[in-house]
Amino acid sequence: MPRDSSAPDTRARPGAARGTAATTGPAGTKNRRVPVSLPAMESAAGGFLRGMRFSGFSLLMLVIIVLFVVVLAPSLKTLIQQQEQISQLKRSVAAQEADVDSLKDDVARWNDPAYIEAQARDRLLYVYPGEYSYLVMNPTKSTSKATTKAGSPITRDIQNPNVDWVSGMLSSVYDAGLTTKPAPDLVAPDITGTK
Repeated sequence: MPRDSSAPDTRARPGAARGTAATTGPAGTKNRRVPVSLPAMESAAGGFLRGMRFSGFSLLMLVIIVLFVVVLAPSLKTLIQQQEQISQLKRSVAAQEADVDSLKDDVARWNDPAYIEAQARDRLLYVYPGEYSYLVMNPTKSTSKATTKAGSPITRDIQNPNVDWVSGMLSSVYDAGLTTKPAPDLVAPDITGTK
C-alpha cells in the first residue's frame, strides 16, 4: 500500500525522543515537541551530594580505611600503655642503679682499714691494748650555778613564773606601736618572774 505523503507519520523513529510527537507546522515543516522540566529549588548540600559519584574503587577504599581504624585502634592503645610502662621501668632502673652505686661506695669505705678503725672507736668504743678510754657521762654539769641573762638560776625543776604573759605581750605591742622613742631605748617587759 502506497503511503500518502500528506498524512502525519506516527511511527516511532529510532532517533526520536520518547514522549514527543511530531506535528506538522505551517508550510509543511515538522516541529518536535520536547518535554521540559523546570529545575526544583534545592539546597547547596543537596546539589553537592547529588553531584558526588561513588565508584566501586572509592567505596572499597572507604571500607578499607574504616576497617584499618577499627583494627588498629586497640593496638595503638596497647602500644601507648606499653611505652608508658617502659618509661616507668627505666626510671625505676635508674633509681636502683643510683642505689647500687651508693652501696658500692659504702663497700669501698668499709674495705679501708682506717675507716673500720674510726667506726670501731666511735660506735663500739673500742681501744687498742694499752690505751684508756674515758667516757664523760654529763658534760654540761659544772660546779658553779648557771644563770640566765636576767640572773635567774637555771635548774632542772619546773618553775612557775608569776607573770601574766598576756598583759606583757599586749604592753609590748602597745609600746612598740604607740611610742615615739627610738628602738634601742625601749625596754622589754620582765618575764623572769623575779619581780
